[in-house]
Amino acid sequence: MHPTLLVLAAGMGSRYGGLKQIDPVGPSGETVLDYAVYDALRAGFGRVVFIIRRDFEEVFRTQIGAKYAGRIAVDYVFQSLDALPEGFTPPPGREKPWGTGHAVWCARDAIREPFAVINADDFYGADSFARLGRFLTGPAVAPRGFDPMSGHRVPHSLAAPFAMVGYRLANTLSEHGAVARGICAAGADGRLVSIVEHTGILPEEIGPGKKYSGAEIASLNCWAFTPALFAGLDAQLRGFLAERRHEPKAEFYLPAAVSTMIATGAATVQVLPTESSWFGVTYREDKPRVVASIAALVQSGEYPAKLF
Repeated sequence: MHPTLLVLAAGMGSRYGGLKQIDPVGPSGETVLDYAVYDALRAGFGRVVFIIRRDFEEVFRTQIGAKYAGRIAVDYVFQSLDALPEGFTPPPGREKPWGTGHAVWCARDAIREPFAVINADDFYGADSFARLGRFLTGPAVAPRGFDPMSGHRVPHSLAAPFAMVGYRLANTLSEHGAVARGICAAGADGRLVSIVEHTGILPEEIGPGKKYSGAEIASLNCWAFTPALFAGLDAQLRGFLAERRHEPKAEFYLPAAVSTMIATGAATVQVLPTESSWFGVTYREDKPRVVASIAALVQSGEYPAKLF
């Protein structure tokens, strides 16, 4: 079974100033998202599911999804304020989306196989997708404890086996403003212990004797999951809505939901460290650096001059 790539693409990018998911950065007009799909195909993924908003469905389908026709199966899931568990409705005046955890929850009926989750506006690099693909097709997530490589049954605990690609914090910053990052703690076995969201991180705060060393493991929403995630999300989303739905800016974050599943023993998360280059387009001023970095990868032969 080929894994699925689930792409969080419902955000408009308010700090960036437009729909940055379709902004060209490659030599032949490729978007950051095109490189993610290309790398996923190379890593053995068989389908991509985009989580988008209905108000830009047409432009997204025609400018993004259509170019993958014949290359990989494409499906769409819609995140909206009123897509909530039974018994809940949005409070009056609520405008802000419910967050990344809610976005993934919206895909619960569209995915039945192991899957990865990424942001649409991050360049994760080929190695990250290769690691996700190997994990999602490996013995850790094999059905009924069957290892497809050895042909033997393997013991499974009750905890759902997940994974996360981890980046060095120093390699995930923007020169043009503050960023928010999930800083991770991992055990000696390489499993994730917790994620703590840090906001307002600036480059000048990185280095010896400063607030951050730069070697911290940062989560950039690059995950490997099984469908067991959805039961945990559903239970936590219901609790979140019961307690906080009237807070106008409260969001149900995916990393926080995963951390809760770890703490309760419902899941384990293997950290997959990568040396992949990460490029972000948090701010419009970040674009020239992203364009130059991708051009260098094309020049080195990592990517062709035209992807699709």
